[in-house]
Amino acid sequence: MKKICICGGGNLGLVCAGVLASRDYEINILTGHPDSWSRDIRVFDPDGKEFTGAPELITSDPQKAVASVDMVLLCLPGYLIEQTLKQIKPFISHSCIVGAIVASTGFFFFAHDLLPGQPIFGFQRVPYICRTIEYGRCGRLLGYKKSLSVAAENIPDVVGFIDELEQMFETPVSLLDTFYEAALTNSNPILHTSRLFSMWGGEVKPIPHQSKFYSEWTDRDSKLMIEMDSEFQTLLRALNVREGAVPTLLDYYESTDAVSLTRKIRSIEAFKPILTPMIETPDGWLPDYHSRYFTEDFPFGLRFIKELADKKNIPVPRITEVLSWGLSKRN
Repeated sequence: MKKICICGGGNLGLVCAGVLASRDYEINILTGHPDSWSRDIRVFDPDGKEFTGAPELITSDPQKAVASVDMVLLCLPGYLIEQTLKQIKPFISHSCIVGAIVASTGFFFFAHDLLPGQPIFGFQRVPYICRTIEYGRCGRLLGYKKSLSVAAENIPDVVGFIDELEQMFETPVSLLDTFYEAALTNSNPILHTSRLFSMWGGEVKPIPHQSKFYSEWTDRDSKLMIEMDSEFQTLLRALNVREGAVPTLLDYYESTDAVSLTRKIRSIEAFKPILTPMIETPDGWLPDYHSRYFTEDFPFGLRFIKELADKKNIPVPRITEVLSWGLSKRN
C-alpha cells in the first residue's frame, strides 16, 4: 500500500502528508487550496528531527486525487466528512481503503450510509498531536502516541493492513472489536466540550489575555469531564462495547480523581503550548464560537453520543446540558 490520498490541509493533513511523503509513500493531496501548497513539505518533531516530503499531486479535483490510490485518508473536520465522501465516491475503486484520522466526528455513520461494503477504517485517537506553522508548507509534530487503535470493516487481509499502518506511523497498532470503540471516543467530544462549558457555561466576561487550554485546566473542569465520561461509559455498556476498550478518562490519564486528573493534564508537555479558542476584542479576549472546538466537537462529536444514548434510553443529563449549550453558540 504505497499510494495514498490525504484529504484536507489542516494540522493533521499537513503533518501526515509531510511525514508519510518523507517515508517514500506516494502522496496525493485533495485540498480546496492547492495553490497555497509547497512542493516540499517540512515537519519538525519535539526532538528536532525534520521530515521533508514532496507530494506527487496537490489538487482540488476529487477524480484526479483518488485515481488508482490504495488508500484515502480523511484529515478533515467533521462538517466536511460527509461532503468529501460524496465527492470521492464515484472515483474510488472497490478495493480502495477509506479511513479517517479522526473517527469520532461521524465518519463511520456517514461511511455506512454512503459507502456500503467499502473497506473502511478509523483511528480511535489521532496518531500525532500537531500544529501548522505555515499553511501547506511547514508543520510541527508536537507529540507521538505510544500505541494506536483502529476500527476496520470489510478489509479482507486485516492483519496485513494493521501491519501496514504500523509501518506508516512507526507505532504499534491494535484492532478494535467494533466501530463504536472509535466512533464514540471520549477524547475531544468530552475532553474539549467539558472544559469549554466549565469556562463559559455561565456569564461570559472579557479577560485581558488569551488563556492556555490545558496548562490552566482546573479541578472544576476535571469534575465535569469525569461526570460526562461516566454517562458515556454507561452508554458503551448498553452497546455491549468491550469493557476497557474505550478507557475512562481517569484511566487514560492515569489519575484517580479530579485533583490528580487536573495535575496530569497540566503536566503534559505536548499540551502546554495549546491556546484556548478565543478572539481579541477592544474590551479583551472572548470565546471564539467559530473555532473547531465549537463547530466540530459539539455537532459532530458529542451529538452522536447523545443520539445513541437517546436510542438506548440511557439518561445523560450532563452531556445533554453541555451539548445544548454548545449547539446554541453556533447561531
